[in-house]
Parts: sequence; C-alpha cells; structure tokens
Amino acid sequence: MASKFTELAIDCADPRGLARFWCSVLGYEVQDEEDGLVTIGSPMVPEGRNRPGPVPPTLTFAQVPEGKTVKNRLHIDVNPTDRDQDEEVRRLLDLGARHADVGQGDQSWVVLADPEGNEFCVLSTRHP
Repeated sequence: MASKFTELAIDCADPRGLARFWCSVLGYEVQDEEDGLVTIGSPMVPEGRNRPGPVPPTLTFAQVPEGKTVKNRLHIDVNPTDRDQDEEVRRLLDLGARHADVGQGDQSWVVLADPEGNEFCVLSTRHP
C-alpha cells in the first residue's frame, strides 16, 4: 500500500482571503474553518481523504506571523478546463493574481502569484 496525496498545507497571513481566492480559481468550497485555519476542497468529493483511490487534494491555509520571502520550492500548476490559457490568465488576474518572474524565460506556461505572493503556473497544453 502506498500513501496518497490528500492535502497541501499553505502558510499565509490571511487564511480566509487566500481560501476565497483559491476557491474561485479551482471551483472548490470551504470544508472546514477554525481560528487561523481554513481548509478548502472539491465539492465533487466531500468524503476526501476517506475515499478509496485518488481524490483531488484539499488545500489548508494556516495563519503564520512571518511573510513569504523567497521563491516557492513547491507550487501548484492549474489547467484551464473550459477556456484557453490567455482567457484563464485574464480571469485569474481579475481575481487578484499577478504576473510573476521566477526566471522562467519564454515558456508555454504562465507564472502568476496569488494575492500573498505564492507562485503558480497556468499550463496551456496539458488537460486533466
């Protein structure tokens, strides 16, 4: 038996605000909220980690006192499902993302940062 990827924990200053952003990006909903901790996940798989087989991972946002200082060593890649890459980038910028330069050069993906500066990529050719 192997482990399965069920959750990604993200440190941040504003768990509620960042959870709202990522719910809009991914079509997720808030699953749990405590003081300084918000977990979001797919509404299609409410049983999450207790479900056998693969599941979309939840994202848990934990409030921490320190801010982000360097490029992420781990980041999220997203794939547009109902629009092209340019349209999705515009949508995400309207939600509060911003362009980010991490030294990527000219690539097929677009690097953005969420409202707290966490880099993520919008892919163009790979679909889930």
